[in-house]
This record gives sequence, structure tokens and C-alpha cells, in this order.
Amino acid sequence: MSKFSWKGLLVSPGVLAASLVISSTALAEQPVEIATAAQADKLQLAGATTEAAKSETAEPETAEPASLASKSTVETIEKESANLYEGFANDLIAPVAEQAKTPEVAADLGETKPAVAPANLSPEQPVAEQIPAVAPANFSETQPPVPPANLNAEKSAAQPDQISQSIDSSAQPQAQSNLLEQINQYSTEGSSSEDAAGQVTSVSQLSDVRPTDWAFQALQSLVERYGCIAGYPDGTFRGNRAMTRYEFAAGLNACLDKVSELIQGGSRNLATREDLASVQRLQEEFAAELATLRGRVDALEARASELEANQFSTTTKLNGEVIFGLAGIAGGEDAEGREADKTTAFGSRVRINFDTSFSGEDLLRTRLQVLNLGAFSTNNTKTAEGELRFNVGPFGEANNIVALDALLYQFPIGKSTTVILEANAGAADDFTNTVNPYFDGDGSYGALSNFGTRNPIYYLLGGSGIALRHQFGEKLELSLGYLAGNAANPTRGNGLFNGSYGGLAQLTFTPSDSIALGLTYVNSYSLITNTGSNASNFPQRLGSFGFDSDTTLPISSNSYGAQASWQLSRRLAIGGWAGYTNQRILSNLATPTGSVQRGDQKIWNWAVTLAFPDLLKEGNVAGIIVGMEPRVTSSTNRTLPEDKDTSLHVEGFYQFKLSDNISITPGLIWLTAPDHNKSNSDLVIGVVRTTFTF
Repeated sequence: MSKFSWKGLLVSPGVLAASLVISSTALAEQPVEIATAAQADKLQLAGATTEAAKSETAEPETAEPASLASKSTVETIEKESANLYEGFANDLIAPVAEQAKTPEVAADLGETKPAVAPANLSPEQPVAEQIPAVAPANFSETQPPVPPANLNAEKSAAQPDQISQSIDSSAQPQAQSNLLEQINQYSTEGSSSEDAAGQVTSVSQLSDVRPTDWAFQALQSLVERYGCIAGYPDGTFRGNRAMTRYEFAAGLNACLDKVSELIQGGSRNLATREDLASVQRLQEEFAAELATLRGRVDALEARASELEANQFSTTTKLNGEVIFGLAGIAGGEDAEGREADKTTAFGSRVRINFDTSFSGEDLLRTRLQVLNLGAFSTNNTKTAEGELRFNVGPFGEANNIVALDALLYQFPIGKSTTVILEANAGAADDFTNTVNPYFDGDGSYGALSNFGTRNPIYYLLGGSGIALRHQFGEKLELSLGYLAGNAANPTRGNGLFNGSYGGLAQLTFTPSDSIALGLTYVNSYSLITNTGSNASNFPQRLGSFGFDSDTTLPISSNSYGAQASWQLSRRLAIGGWAGYTNQRILSNLATPTGSVQRGDQKIWNWAVTLAFPDLLKEGNVAGIIVGMEPRVTSSTNRTLPEDKDTSLHVEGFYQFKLSDNISITPGLIWLTAPDHNKSNSDLVIGVVRTTFTF
């Protein structure tokens, strides 16, 4: 070989290409072979050298590889090197970078089943390990930002956000079938063991690529030299375990792209002749797997593009829930000692959330809500004890009017602090951990009653305002919030600071994933818990004590709470809370039927919870709550009522998960002495709640 060609080999990509056509005797122990036109992955040389190679290759119809022509001389190389320089990258690497565009692959992918997964793709392989190596770099950039899902107020079952890469080989979607149906099918097929067993159609489909195989070692060498595997979080090749052929092909495709990038970019660190020979041999060995993987990626890209073109927003996700509630009183007396009306009621609660993110870390939530299930406390029980969480609330009336419910904006400040702006219908669980897992589902799942959902002192604030959460490391969190009940009303005695309000501070300690402790303080003005006895809600329940007045008394309260939860095992969790409120009546009130003097009321509540996750079936939850709803234990003067007796709140439910989007929860609520009065006979409320999420 001439001196010119040896020098050019070091600096010229054109000479490197031409060097591949020298006699096979000049190659290292492994000759570089070029596959015929029947194979999807082959390297081609341009110009006169390519024409010389064609004279000794097999016909296109044959499937046997043909070696490079050995008749090219040094003079031919020198003559052609200048002509090949400019076109080298495109002619040599085009088949590597554009495998799916060859006629053979196009026929396989375009005329048959582009979205059908390879038959031997193991359903156990994680999606993150199968696809990232072959997905285009800009694929994720087309997806809308995912809003953070850290609001406790929205605790519905997690929805699948990824399109699974495991597809049953027997699936053949019709060309005109609905796109969403295809996406849904793509995300659910191939998950069962029966489907996986049915996919195997050949003995070769059962084979893995082991660390001792030549292909494994060849690819590992390429990975170490070019760093072309980015699919694993730790950036390693994981050379101590076997790989499926399709997982191996994903890694090989990444290396092909890397080599193509190096050559097309004119880098000085070009692929060596030995590496190109290894790449060629690997391409031939895994041609079918490479073609299938690329076809599936192309199909996903096309579907994603169509969805994006038809979505209503690139920054907003729509999600919601519908609750059907069937409830009735099985027996017992109301707070006035009369037999409770046993009417059975059927109603619903509908919520539609528009979750918008502008940076991927913030969240603007707009919620529309419709309620049409009335409160039992209005006409049946005459007390807030035992009231349901998913109806219109204590002493409320159903109206079937679509209204704006939650409206908030959440954004981070630094890495440890999150600010929440509540514009409407804010609640404590929007910004703090209520330390009641499996029970606090805000009516969607978990406990059926207001009391069983969370410690009642959390209900002493709500409305509009500002809150923040700050993390002190991984185990300690501080939550602060201020919400005003009538912030949007500019009249006297209302507004952000002059009307009803609640301020909360809480320290949450989580020493481990299974243990959580919370210490809470709430200061409020003119707000009540709307749980417990009429005496504990006295400032707004004057009529139940014979006072002829529609006026509500101004009050202030200081409340203290302690909550704890401990998951003993995968299928057992215990928890509970205790709450104390010092409620102060701030003015005297005289009515035709009596008078009220200012003074203090001491109000206590407590509960013990027991949860059984995954009972009988994964995803199901059984729960038991035993506690005392807010009870006035003492007052400073005789005009302020006290509760002489203690009523226990006993609640049990079993949440049965029919699917990822549907659950049914039957349950019972038992009040041993309604309104903390043992003269009233036990009251039993039966409930069947069905929750749909989408």
C-alpha cells in the first residue's frame, strides 16, 4: 500500500472508507463482510469501488453475504480516495443511520403490523431498559410537562402515563380503528402470563444473549470505547447478567447511532476498522430485532404526533372523578330523640380537574364540581356526627349546579420550599400531610365520613390564601398556611383579614417510609369543624338549643393536634390522632328565648385507625375507625352547653378495586349515642360508594 494511503488513513475519512475495499488478506482475523440487498443492515461503498464490489457479490435474491472484492489495488485506492472523501459519510453510514428506510424494512413495517411487538419480547423487561436506547433524542420534548402530583387533596388512583412497550404478537389492530383504542390496547396487552406464553412461536425466541457470547463481548467493547449506552440509570452496561435479544438490539442500535454520529461529524476519534467489522457482524446477526424495534418506535412516534396534534393543550392535563353514592339510615334516633327517617338516598359528586404546568415543576389546578347528594344532618340525624365526606357537607342542600371548586397555583422556590396560592376553596390537605394514609381520600376513597377522613381540627381553616411547605432534609417538614373564608368579599367584616380565617402550622416527622408523626397548631376565627355534637358547633347551631336567632356568635379558637401512622407490614397499618380545641365565645347574645354569655368551651376528639391494604386482592383496602367525634367536655358558664355523655364513632369499610379506574366501597357508620347523648338510641348509616376516575 502506498505511503499516501497510510498517511491518509489517519486523517481522512475518505481513505478510511476506501481502506475497507482492500484485499481480505489485509484485514485482521475477522474479515469485513457486506450483506446483500435482501438484508436491512448493510454497509455500502460509493463510486468505482462499490461497482467493483458488486461484481463479486451474490444476486439480490440470495440471503448469503458476499465479501468485498479483493481485486482493488493500491493504485485504485489512491485514485478513488479524493472522490470518496466528500460522499463517504452519507454513502457509508446511510444504511446505519436510516435502517428503517430500506425497501426491505419498509415493506415489513409499512405493509404489515408496525405496532406489533416481537413475539419473544419478555413482558418482564422494564420499559425503561428496552426503549430509551433507541428512542429519538427529541421524542420526550414533544410531550407536555407533567404537573407534580404532590397534592394530598387529589388522591385518586394513579393513572398510567406511559405507553407500554410490550405487545401481544397476536394483536392486529385495523388500519381504521380508533387511535385511543389502539393506545389503550398498546398499554395493556402482554401483561398476563397466558399472553406471554402464547407469544413464543420459535425456539430461537427463547434464547438470550449471555455475557459469554461473542456478540455480548463485542457490544461491550463498543460500549466501553464509545459510551453509547444511556438506557441504564448508572450508565453501565450491566455485564453480569444475560439480556434478551431485543434488549441487546436496543443497545446495539445506540452504538450504531453513535458510530454514525462520529463519522458524519468528521470527528478525529473515528471508528476503527475492527469496530466497523464488529458492527457489521452484529448488524447481520440482529437484523430482524433491529428492524422490529425501529418499526415499533416509528409507530409510537406517529401515534404520539397524532395525539399531540389533536389535544386541546400542550401544557394541561384533564382528569376527573365521578362518585355514585347510595346511603340510608338503617335504624336509630336523631339528636332530638326522635326516630330517624330511614329514607334511602342516591346521589353523586363529579369533579373535573384541569392540571396545568408551565415549567414541569409548577401546577395550576382548576376544578369544576357538581354535588347533588344532600346531607343527612339537615333532616335525618340533626347532628354533624356521622356526616359523609362526599356529599354537600353538614346541614347543606344539594343543588346540581356546576361551580368552581378548587383553584390554586403551586410552584417551587429552590429545592426545599413549595409555595401554594389558594384562590378558592382551599383546604389544609392542599399543603400539609394529614398523616392518615388509607383513610384520607377526600371522599374519593378511604373513609366514608368527615370524621374518619382526618383530624377535625384540620377543618378549622378553608377558603383563599397562601401556604408553603419546607423540607428540612428528608425526614422533617414544616407546613404553614393562612386561609380566609370570605377573602373575595370587600364588605365590612369580611375580606382577607377582617373576616373568618384559619392559620395552621405543622411539623411532620417521617423517620422511615412506614412511620409518620405530625404535630399541629391551628388558630381560627369564626370557623367550626362541622363534625361532632351540636354543642361543639354551638356558635352556628343556636337554633338546636332553643335560641330564636339566626345570628352566629363570633368566636376564636386555638387547637392542638397530634397524628401518627405506622405501617407494621405490607398488609397492616395502624394510626390515630388526638385533638383539643379551646373555643372562646367573644360576645354576649340576648334573644327572646334566652341569652348567651361570653366564655370558653373545651372540646376533645380522638380516633384509632386500622387498615388492611391488599386484603384478598392487590389494590383493595379494608379500614376500621373507632373514635370520639368532637365533644364539649366543659364550659366556663352555664349558658354554654356541654356534652354530658360520650358517643363512639365506629366505622368500617372495604374498598374493592374492580379495575384501575373503578372501585366500589361498601361500609357502615355506627354512632353509639347520637349527639353525645345516651338517651338517643344507636344510629346506623349504611353506604355504598362507587368511584370512577379518568
